[in-house]
Amino acid sequence: MDLLLTHGTVVTMNREREVLADADVLIQDGRIAKVGHGLKVRGAARRVLDVSGQVVLPGLIHGHLHACQTLFRNHADGLELLDWLRERIWPYEAAHDPDSLRASADLTFAELIQSGSTAALDMGTVRHYDSVFESARDCGFRLTGGKAMMDTGRALPAALRETTEASLSESLALLERWHGTHDNRLRYAFAPRFVLSCTEKLLKEVSRLSREKGVRIHTHASENATECDLVRQRIGLDNIAYFHSLGISGPHVTLAHCVWPTAEEQRLLRETGTVVCHCPSSNLKLASGIAKVPELMDAGVHVCLGADGAPCNNNLDLFMEMRLAALLHKPRVGPLGMPPLRVLEMATLEGARALGLEQEVGSLEVGKRADVTVVDLRGLHATPSPENVLGTLVHAARATDVTHVLIDGRPVLKDRQLLTLDAHEVAESARKHSARIVERVNA
Repeated sequence: MDLLLTHGTVVTMNREREVLADADVLIQDGRIAKVGHGLKVRGAARRVLDVSGQVVLPGLIHGHLHACQTLFRNHADGLELLDWLRERIWPYEAAHDPDSLRASADLTFAELIQSGSTAALDMGTVRHYDSVFESARDCGFRLTGGKAMMDTGRALPAALRETTEASLSESLALLERWHGTHDNRLRYAFAPRFVLSCTEKLLKEVSRLSREKGVRIHTHASENATECDLVRQRIGLDNIAYFHSLGISGPHVTLAHCVWPTAEEQRLLRETGTVVCHCPSSNLKLASGIAKVPELMDAGVHVCLGADGAPCNNNLDLFMEMRLAALLHKPRVGPLGMPPLRVLEMATLEGARALGLEQEVGSLEVGKRADVTVVDLRGLHATPSPENVLGTLVHAARATDVTHVLIDGRPVLKDRQLLTLDAHEVAESARKHSARIVERVNA
């Protein structure tokens, strides 16, 4: 069925970055058919959604996420990265079963949809990743993701440690089951966790297979200074340089964090077209540092935004990440270093690039998939809203301002109500399974 969004302020994010007042967006067969003024839909199949006084923008996109960790929200405060992983996160992840992972994923996607996000690049725990894809399948979310790959490392729980062969075998099996399914809404990505948890043999095979299969690689790099020191001691190279030496660089690779790259690594990121995901809340909460994002972007590096996992954030709101990314760097680079348009590009166009979907989503242009978010900026906290709608979106908007969300033209949130998930059931299931995981860990 056709759907016409009428009388909204349309933030297209097209090549000209047009913002159209009192404009319409026509959706047909799950894609953007027209964007303009005075559009009409004829015939019995027409549906019209009046969004007068609201802003229509591309669905927001997370470039780095851990849906498996959302049940652990508020359970891992006050720790830096490696202690956070070894003392809390890895034991919790090891305690997952398929049902608890499904509950975690349902909670994740419910929160993402309610806060205006339509797609994400996700890294799971080592096992049970079918549950995450099943959740995304059922609620209509656009997911690129994969199981975490971990064939070495200190303090790994037995349930997370795997052989190189088993890690590769299970990853390939998941790829065969899920990659490109549901009209290409679900896609696989190899997800080696980080240098300290992966053997060189595993990383070389991931590099080879990603090119052979035509899928992305999603991993962490240079998040924490101690991590960087340990990598240098073990390998003799810095994180990003080591990945590059193994062929893990290029437009098909997304590296989360990159807080501590050397000048040479910044050059590698730029020259190879590797995508970086900036996670400001996570980097602050774990005391990892502040990535030099304006400098990276000025140098031509592609940088998107992500919330990371709920236990190091503690929410999954990309509006909050946009505001933080816009403000965090100003004391160092000046008040014009992160203008609203640049930040919104990170949350839309660059997020699409992080998923390898820049030709499909990230802007409201004819032919692209209809992943659309509608935001009401008439709340007190955003009033008065001047003509600078981009500044209002980045600096003042909140997740609770999101009124409607479409994915592939299908409404998944309408009038702030979830349509493909039951919020009460999701919350109840999450509380139950979170308590069970804590019991297992403490047993």
